[in-house]
Amino acid sequence: MRIISPDGGQVGIMSREQALEEAQKYNLDLVEIAPNADPPVCRIMDYGKFRYQQSKKEKQSKKKQHVIQVKEIRLRPNIEEHDIEFKMKQARKFINAGHHLRIRVLFRGRQLAYPELGQNIMKRVQQELEDIAKMDKEPHNEGRCIVANFVKK
Repeated sequence: MRIISPDGGQVGIMSREQALEEAQKYNLDLVEIAPNADPPVCRIMDYGKFRYQQSKKEKQSKKKQHVIQVKEIRLRPNIEEHDIEFKMKQARKFINAGHHLRIRVLFRGRQLAYPELGQNIMKRVQQELEDIAKMDKEPHNEGRCIVANFVKK
């Protein structure tokens, strides 16, 4: 295996036993860095410090990630005017906050016989939100619901 010293210089190619003796000279550990290389690459280092630095890098990368939340608003086919206005205010808040939005029109019982009511609600929602959001996914049926997704323009 190829051995790298604690300061980053190459020690050379040697057997495992010789490498372990070399690591003990420094009072450090022998850590395999590239097992798939030919020959495998090992480094003489403090393994505890190495693990700490790895966890630190993971935390930094997690901080940089931005998780997009999908907020959902549920509507009914026979929703009243004031209620739909209130729901559209909520939808605007969600979209302005940077969230994706899913609008779901729920049908119960005999309402399933009138899918055009749900389509009309979806068209109204699309018109209300067209200035700040675009429809990411066209309205489609999912069981007893009509669903559409919106994202910020």
